Amino acid sequence: MAYQIGLNVLIAVLWMVLNDNWTGGGLTVGYVIGAALLFLFRKFGNQPFYLKRVWAVVKLLGIFSRELVKSGVAVIRNIVRPKLDISPGIFAYETKLTTDWEITILSCLICLTPGTLTLEVSGDKRMLYIHAMDIQDAGYLCEDIRNTFEQAIAEVTAA
Repeated sequence: MAYQIGLNVLIAVLWMVLNDNWTGGGLTVGYVIGAALLFLFRKFGNQPFYLKRVWAVVKLLGIFSRELVKSGVAVIRNIVRPKLDISPGIFAYETKLTTDWEITILSCLICLTPGTLTLEVSGDKRMLYIHAMDIQDAGYLCEDIRNTFEQAIAEVTAA
Protein backbone atom coordinates (compact mmCIF):
# COMPACT_ATOMS: atom_id res chain seq x y z
CA MET A 1 0.00 0.00 0.00
CA ALA A 2 2.80 2.44 0.84
CA TYR A 3 4.41 1.64 -2.52
CA GLN A 4 1.20 2.55 -4.35
CA ILE A 5 0.76 5.79 -2.41
CA GLY A 6 4.36 6.78 -3.14
CA LEU A 7 3.97 5.94 -6.80
CA ASN A 8 0.75 7.94 -6.97
CA VAL A 9 2.46 10.98 -5.40
CA LEU A 10 5.39 10.56 -7.81
CA ILE A 11 2.99 10.54 -10.78
CA ALA A 12 1.28 13.66 -9.41
CA VAL A 13 4.61 15.50 -9.06
CA LEU A 14 5.65 14.35 -12.54
CA TRP A 15 2.36 15.72 -13.87
CA MET A 16 3.07 19.06 -12.20
CA VAL A 17 6.59 19.16 -13.67
CA LEU A 18 5.42 18.33 -17.19
CA ASN A 19 2.66 20.94 -17.09
CA ASP A 20 4.67 23.53 -15.13
CA ASN A 21 1.64 23.88 -12.88
CA TRP A 22 2.74 24.14 -9.24
CA THR A 23 -0.69 24.78 -7.74
CA GLY A 24 -2.98 22.70 -5.56
CA GLY A 25 -5.19 22.13 -8.58
CA GLY A 26 -2.26 20.75 -10.56
CA LEU A 27 -1.38 18.40 -7.73
CA THR A 28 -4.99 17.26 -7.47
CA VAL A 29 -5.29 16.58 -11.19
CA GLY A 30 -1.98 14.72 -11.17
CA TYR A 31 -3.04 12.68 -8.15
CA VAL A 32 -6.34 11.70 -9.80
CA ILE A 33 -4.53 10.75 -13.01
CA GLY A 34 -2.04 8.72 -10.98
CA ALA A 35 -4.85 6.95 -9.12
CA ALA A 36 -6.56 6.15 -12.41
CA LEU A 37 -3.32 4.75 -13.85
CA LEU A 38 -2.71 2.64 -10.76
CA PHE A 39 -6.28 1.37 -10.95
CA LEU A 40 -5.87 0.43 -14.62
CA PHE A 41 -2.59 -1.40 -13.97
CA ARG A 42 -3.59 -2.99 -10.65
CA LYS A 43 -3.62 -6.49 -12.20
CA PHE A 44 0.15 -6.33 -12.68
CA GLY A 45 0.82 -5.84 -8.95
CA ASN A 46 0.48 -8.35 -6.18
CA GLN A 47 -1.47 -6.00 -3.89
CA PRO A 48 -5.06 -4.78 -4.09
CA PHE A 49 -5.74 -1.19 -5.13
CA TYR A 50 -4.86 1.02 -2.16
CA LEU A 51 -7.82 3.41 -2.41
CA LYS A 52 -10.10 0.49 -1.55
CA ARG A 53 -8.44 0.26 1.86
CA VAL A 54 -8.41 4.05 2.25
CA TRP A 55 -12.16 4.06 1.57
CA ALA A 56 -12.63 1.31 4.20
CA VAL A 57 -10.76 3.46 6.77
CA VAL A 58 -12.94 6.48 5.94
CA LYS A 59 -16.01 4.28 6.27
CA LEU A 60 -14.81 3.00 9.68
CA LEU A 61 -14.28 6.57 10.88
CA GLY A 62 -17.78 7.48 9.67
CA ILE A 63 -19.31 4.52 11.49
CA PHE A 64 -17.43 5.43 14.64
CA SER A 65 -18.58 9.06 14.40
CA ARG A 66 -22.20 7.97 13.95
CA GLU A 67 -22.04 5.55 16.89
CA LEU A 68 -20.29 8.17 19.02
CA VAL A 69 -23.11 10.67 18.45
CA LYS A 70 -25.83 8.04 18.95
CA SER A 71 -24.39 6.78 22.22
CA GLY A 72 -23.56 10.29 23.42
CA VAL A 73 -27.18 11.33 22.93
CA ALA A 74 -28.36 8.20 24.76
CA VAL A 75 -26.03 8.91 27.71
CA ILE A 76 -27.13 12.56 27.89
CA ARG A 77 -30.77 11.49 27.71
CA ASN A 78 -30.22 9.18 30.70
CA ILE A 79 -28.39 11.89 32.63
CA VAL A 80 -31.07 14.57 32.29
CA ARG A 81 -33.98 12.30 33.16
CA PRO A 82 -35.27 12.84 36.68
CA LYS A 83 -35.49 9.10 37.34
CA LEU A 84 -32.53 6.92 36.41
CA ASP A 85 -34.02 4.04 34.43
CA ILE A 86 -31.01 2.01 33.25
CA SER A 87 -29.87 -1.57 33.54
CA PRO A 88 -26.06 -1.60 33.70
CA GLY A 89 -24.28 -4.88 33.27
CA ILE A 90 -21.48 -6.92 31.79
CA PHE A 91 -21.86 -9.18 28.78
CA ALA A 92 -19.53 -11.44 26.81
CA TYR A 93 -18.97 -10.69 23.15
CA GLU A 94 -17.47 -13.36 20.89
CA THR A 95 -15.41 -11.80 18.12
CA LYS A 96 -14.41 -13.24 14.77
CA LEU A 97 -11.39 -10.94 14.53
CA THR A 98 -8.10 -12.79 14.92
CA THR A 99 -5.09 -10.47 15.03
CA ASP A 100 -4.00 -8.49 18.05
CA TRP A 101 -4.26 -5.26 16.07
CA GLU A 102 -7.88 -5.89 15.05
CA ILE A 103 -8.93 -6.84 18.59
CA THR A 104 -7.16 -3.80 20.03
CA ILE A 105 -8.89 -1.44 17.58
CA LEU A 106 -12.26 -3.02 18.37
CA SER A 107 -11.65 -2.71 22.11
CA CYS A 108 -10.58 0.93 21.75
CA LEU A 109 -13.60 1.84 19.63
CA ILE A 110 -15.89 0.24 22.19
CA CYS A 111 -14.16 2.13 25.01
CA LEU A 112 -14.34 5.44 23.15
CA THR A 113 -18.09 5.07 22.66
CA PRO A 114 -19.90 6.62 25.66
CA GLY A 115 -21.74 4.15 27.85
CA THR A 116 -19.55 1.13 27.06
CA LEU A 117 -16.21 -0.12 28.27
CA THR A 118 -14.16 -3.17 27.33
CA LEU A 119 -13.12 -4.75 30.60
CA GLU A 120 -11.07 -7.72 29.46
CA VAL A 121 -10.08 -9.84 26.50
CA SER A 122 -9.98 -13.57 27.12
CA GLY A 123 -6.71 -15.48 26.89
CA ASP A 124 -7.69 -17.13 23.60
CA LYS A 125 -8.63 -13.69 22.18
CA ARG A 126 -12.11 -14.82 21.19
CA MET A 127 -14.17 -13.15 23.94
CA LEU A 128 -14.41 -9.54 25.00
CA TYR A 129 -16.07 -8.73 28.27
CA ILE A 130 -17.90 -5.44 27.93
CA HIS A 131 -19.63 -3.26 30.49
CA ALA A 132 -22.59 -1.32 29.16
CA MET A 133 -24.44 1.45 30.92
CA ASP A 134 -27.83 0.18 29.74
CA ILE A 135 -28.35 -3.42 28.68
CA GLN A 136 -31.88 -4.10 27.54
CA ASP A 137 -30.84 -6.98 25.27
CA ALA A 138 -27.25 -8.29 25.21
CA GLY A 139 -27.90 -10.13 21.95
CA TYR A 140 -28.90 -6.88 20.27
CA LEU A 141 -25.74 -5.17 21.54
CA CYS A 142 -23.60 -8.03 20.22
CA GLU A 143 -25.23 -7.85 16.79
CA ASP A 144 -24.84 -4.07 16.76
CA ILE A 145 -21.10 -4.34 17.48
CA ARG A 146 -20.70 -7.14 14.93
CA ASN A 147 -22.55 -5.26 12.17
CA THR A 148 -20.81 -1.93 12.75
CA PHE A 149 -17.33 -1.96 14.24
CA GLU A 150 -16.26 -5.56 13.64
CA GLN A 151 -17.41 -5.64 10.02
CA ALA A 152 -15.72 -2.29 9.24
CA ILE A 153 -12.45 -3.37 10.91
CA ALA A 154 -12.49 -6.60 8.90
CA GLU A 155 -12.89 -4.57 5.69
CA VAL A 156 -9.90 -2.37 6.61
CA THR A 157 -7.65 -5.33 7.33
CA ALA A 158 -8.80 -7.54 4.45
CA ALA A 159 -5.95 -8.40 2.11
